[in-house]
Amino acid sequence: MKKIIVIFLLAALVPVLFSCQKKSRPDWADYPEDTNPPGGPLKFFVAFDGTTTNSLMNAVDSIRANFPGDNPLASVTGVSGKGVQGSAKKFIKYSSFNEWAQSNSFTISVWFKKNGQTTNNLGTNGPEYIFSLRSSDDTYHWSNSIMIVFLEGNNTACAVKVMTVSPSNPSDPTSSATDAWFTWEGGQSIAGICDNNWHHMVLTYDAASSNMRLYMDGVVNPNIKSWTGHGNLRLATKKIGEYRVGRGPRNDSEGDGEGGWLQSSLKGSLDQLRLYSTVLTPTEIQALFTGKK
Repeated sequence: MKKIIVIFLLAALVPVLFSCQKKSRPDWADYPEDTNPPGGPLKFFVAFDGTTTNSLMNAVDSIRANFPGDNPLASVTGVSGKGVQGSAKKFIKYSSFNEWAQSNSFTISVWFKKNGQTTNNLGTNGPEYIFSLRSSDDTYHWSNSIMIVFLEGNNTACAVKVMTVSPSNPSDPTSSATDAWFTWEGGQSIAGICDNNWHHMVLTYDAASSNMRLYMDGVVNPNIKSWTGHGNLRLATKKIGEYRVGRGPRNDSEGDGEGGWLQSSLKGSLDQLRLYSTVLTPTEIQALFTGKK
């Protein structure tokens, strides 16, 4: 009799257990994925595909399902699927780019589309940011940032500028800041990339050579920037407070106000942001370009 009761109770519990299991497991998010082994070199990837009505889902990182804290940018037709449209004083905010900022070497790959002169938030000439790493300590560096990447110019001549901030003492991650600039400006500015068409930009930093290279539409720029003898990147990661896509590291009330170059935001479009912890080869970069990735 006891065996019959036990069997009866188990039979009654089985569907309950399975139904509870099914209800407690959320559906997998429908966001773009990329081939990358666990712990692989691709640390952060956002396709901005805009396939849902959820703006946070449209800007989710596919490597670790890292959702932004905010995404006020509109979804537009991208180079592949959807992209995002920049806007004055708006940006996508992340708590991190996963562990990418800890990289020794890196590759930044992104598609952008810009029509004519880059502008600040007042509509006059100024930079437009791909991304910035805002400092959690506004006294640590004059720029309020740990890294910035932006475009500045027009279709006749557009500059590409990168600044990184590292501790002055490599053994002390909180030591005073030292910055390094890598710029393609003046006579090295690039023509034809603000023509309202999609263009592919790649930046690589190689710790072995301390060199940074720029690729545009799959072609390497002949002007190589050297951080002589620096070696590993060593960003001041302990000081990063916010990861911004599409805006500079300062807010409107800080420094020069809405017209300030560090407050400026993207007015063009972005698509396919990829951040690697290694230096991609020219062949790999060409494949991203031809594949519109």
